[in-house]
Amino acid sequence: MLSISNLTKTYKGGKHAVDNLSLEIKAGDIYGFIGHNGAGKTTTIKAVVGIHDFDQGEIRIDGISVKENPMKCKEITAYIPDNPELYEYLTGIQYLNFLADIFQVPKEVREERISRYANRFELTSALGDLISSYSHGMKQKLAIIGAFLHSPKLLIMDEPFVGLDPQASIVLKEMMHELCKEGGAIFFSTHVLDVAEKLCNKVAIIKEGRLVASGKTEDLVKGQSLEDVFMEVVNHVQTN
Repeated sequence: MLSISNLTKTYKGGKHAVDNLSLEIKAGDIYGFIGHNGAGKTTTIKAVVGIHDFDQGEIRIDGISVKENPMKCKEITAYIPDNPELYEYLTGIQYLNFLADIFQVPKEVREERISRYANRFELTSALGDLISSYSHGMKQKLAIIGAFLHSPKLLIMDEPFVGLDPQASIVLKEMMHELCKEGGAIFFSTHVLDVAEKLCNKVAIIKEGRLVASGKTEDLVKGQSLEDVFMEVVNHVQTN
């Protein structure tokens, strides 16, 4: 579903934000992407969704090149950044209908999905309010609902659990599993390692822009906690 091959992104001054990174996320995968702040997680994610250009390598979504056909890739992808910047002069329902219009979601389909997801997140009563009046958690919930409206094949998220209350986190996890059961795939970054360990069937660890460990979660953990594995890897693996 998502193929990242030899991805390299260099910033001014010659610093490699991402250095020769390769990953393969298949349909049905919930793939966790972990690393310290500044390790290259967000840069990688922004390259995948077309926000950042990159110097070398190739990214394909469902076999389609992000560079050669970015619009086709966006049609089947949804992206939730770590700090969703929504149109605060719109109401919640106006924002969701705006997204549904962009992705050409039929009226009957969008109404059913908006109703279902808003009820699950207990956001229905606030959909008529301006987004500017929403708390951070409510904005996060609205962004999640918007991402699921067009049933993306690939869902990309950067720290999606930040700002969510425990109940909303449970709902998001349920929705993630549902999307993957329908043949989709999820690639997301997180600092919450116990969540990654329980939720993800595969995990990748990045350090200073380079991949230092990846594979099935159960194979990486091998009786330890993911937290222990992460600390061992990032403290002992040399990337130079």
